[in-house]
Order: sequence, then C-alpha cells, then structure tokens
Amino acid sequence: MIIRETCVAIWDALHAAVMAQPHKEQWKEIADVFQQTCQFPNCAGAIDGKHICIKKPVRSGSQYYNYKKYFSFVLFAMCDANYSFRYIDVGSYGSRSDSAVFAHSEFGKMLQDKALDLPEHTALPGTTSPAMPFVFVGDEAFALGENLMRPYSSRGLSLARRVFNYRLTRARRVVECAFGILAKKMAISPHTHSPQIGDCHIGR
Repeated sequence: MIIRETCVAIWDALHAAVMAQPHKEQWKEIADVFQQTCQFPNCAGAIDGKHICIKKPVRSGSQYYNYKKYFSFVLFAMCDANYSFRYIDVGSYGSRSDSAVFAHSEFGKMLQDKALDLPEHTALPGTTSPAMPFVFVGDEAFALGENLMRPYSSRGLSLARRVFNYRLTRARRVVECAFGILAKKMAISPHTHSPQIGDCHIGR
C-alpha cells in the first residue's frame, strides 16, 4: 500500500510538469525533430505497447494471459523523437491487443475526438500541396487513420512504398528504444526466474 500511495502522490504532483499534453507549437517542434532525425515529416509521435510480466492476479481468469503465454498487463506509450514519453497508459489486460488498448485509452479517445490540439494540416517539405495532417506512427497492430500511420503490407511493394516503410519504421522505433532505455534505467531484467509482483520485466 505504501508503494501504491507513493506512486499516486508522485504522479499527482509531477505529471503536469513532466508529461503535460503538448500544445500546437510543441507538436510542431516534435515534428521538426522527427523530420531531422528520421526524415519522416508531420510526425507528432510514435506509439507502441509493451507487456509487463506479473504474477497471475487472484480470480482473474485468462484476462491477463497474453499471446506469448505469460501473465502481463500492458504499458502503452507515445514518445517523441528524443525518446521522451509524452503519454502513458498502464494496466490494460495482457490479453488485449495493442490496437484495443490504444482505442480504449484516453489518448486514443482524444485523437478520435480531435482533442489533442494538433496543428492544422500543412504541406510536406518540398511541396506546396496537398496539405497533410500531423500523424502518429505505429506498427501493423494499429489501424490506419487520418492521424495514425502504419506500414504498408510487405507483399509486392513498389520502391516508393519500401522507402515509405523504411522511414516510418525509423520513426516508430524511437518508442521501442524509449522502452529499452526505461528498462535499463530501472534495472528491469528479462526472464531469469519465476516473475513476481514488483519484480517485473518489460517483454518484447
């Protein structure tokens, strides 16, 4: 209970300063860094979900049992090109897919309702039209949307689509790197013994 209460107190006191929702100008700054580092324009962030291994909760059935055959809850996150987390959602059942976690998260609902204060559509670098929306990038687990991009299917790709997939993957991988940095900083280890509550790891 001490750990739970302390974590809640830290979140309540600091989240507005450390993980505040960006405004229009900040979204543009984030997109500029993605353009410089990943050559992917109009990118407001990268999204992904990771499984946190836990001991099976009492009377939980198969809700926390994931497709990799261990019990977990999902850490969903969105980060910028500097590997900084800008949004997190913690605690969804391990049996849920990344797309389902995203759709039911506060972030997903705000994106659907256009409540994230994203900048107006703008032309891509080197062009004058058409005006394109700012987007978040994810892997094949996510559904394509006006503000959500995913790779093309790998079958029969043209050169242009292969280049697109390459650049999108470069942008998307920053969130995977952010998870890796988090795991290293928190000394979260891989499976070496039976996982217990409070002794967890981030699964791939």
